[in-house]
Amino acid sequence: MTFQPRGFDFLKDVDVRLTVELGRTAMKLRDVLSLSEESVVTLDRMTDELLDVMVNGKLIARGEVVAQGDRFGLRIVELAGSEPEEAPAAAPAKKPARGDAA
Repeated sequence: MTFQPRGFDFLKDVDVRLTVELGRTAMKLRDVLSLSEESVVTLDRMTDELLDVMVNGKLIARGEVVAQGDRFGLRIVELAGSEPEEAPAAAPAKKPARGDAA
């Protein structure tokens, strides 16, 4: 039997878990146990922030919620790692120490 390399095409049928994270919060167990219907839990994300899209727990993109018929959907707005990197800030000019030449 001869092995023919196929690149990564054979991985395309592997099942992965895609999750969209709306936000997080830290709570004491007593507060979790006191939750009931109509309880509101405030999350750490603002309403205008993008949601995290993760595959098997790894961030791959960010997106926004859309309505798709009678279901929620997600529009991908940016892919992880595709944001333009900021240039490093220039170091402040160093003042010469006493006795050093200017």
